[in-house]
Amino acid sequence: MQPIETPKGNVTFRPASFEDAPKFRELRLFALKDAPAAFSADYYASLNAPKSYWEGRLKPSEGSIMFFAEHEGALVGMIGVQRGDRPKTRHSAAVWGVYVLPEWRGFRLAVSLIESCEIWAKSRKVEILKLAVVTVNQSAIRCYERCGFKTYGTDPRVICYEGNYYDEYLMAKALTKS
Repeated sequence: MQPIETPKGNVTFRPASFEDAPKFRELRLFALKDAPAAFSADYYASLNAPKSYWEGRLKPSEGSIMFFAEHEGALVGMIGVQRGDRPKTRHSAAVWGVYVLPEWRGFRLAVSLIESCEIWAKSRKVEILKLAVVTVNQSAIRCYERCGFKTYGTDPRVICYEGNYYDEYLMAKALTKS
């Protein structure tokens, strides 16, 4: 993926590595605190996770990978993608953990992160990408729609945060014509 130029400087997009674990932990914890209703993961449970947990999330495999948006050595965005692990589901992959720091929003970093996932998925003959997004996150929904995702359903009451329930739209994007 080519770097993009923003008013704040160039941003590069790259696969995660084990060395990213401390920075990843910091970014993920910030995301969980900044947008607690957007993620099923809990801030306090994640806060106490051991170093091995964070390193394990970054371990690339044939079936999953994380990508980061980086500016001058700082992680400013992230995304994960995981392919189905069974013969009947290997044609599909799930996008998860999409997040861009608030001060970096509006520069299309999420679009570039999604494109990184698409390139990775296509190289593994994945035919469809799927994701879930809370229905109240209109900016994320618009971003996914710009990237070609279509809503195909609603999963009710997926997240319960501080006594409030949040539904998620289920979205998909075909990567091949069929």
